[in-house]
Amino acid sequence: MNKLESARLIINECDKEMIELFKKRMRAAEMVASYKKENNLPVLDLSREEAIINKNIALLNDKEFEEYYLEFFKTMLKVSKDYQTKLMEK
Repeated sequence: MNKLESARLIINECDKEMIELFKKRMRAAEMVASYKKENNLPVLDLSREEAIINKNIALLNDKEFEEYYLEFFKTMLKVSKDYQTKLMEK
């Protein structure tokens, strides 16, 4: 097995793990949407969003990947908010 094949195996393993974590996170987003709908709260909580971005950037603790992780994380937050909006419109 060459370096490319080895790297692709690692990526495939990561993707599989990330799929399970994505589903787990989206199920939690369902719970958040349900609570927000019951309590007449908006989907966007800017202070919470800023706090979790800052917390996760600190956990990343790697300047080389910071800008890429930030883009990845903000995209994930957008997907989560879009899903919550859809659920709350039902």
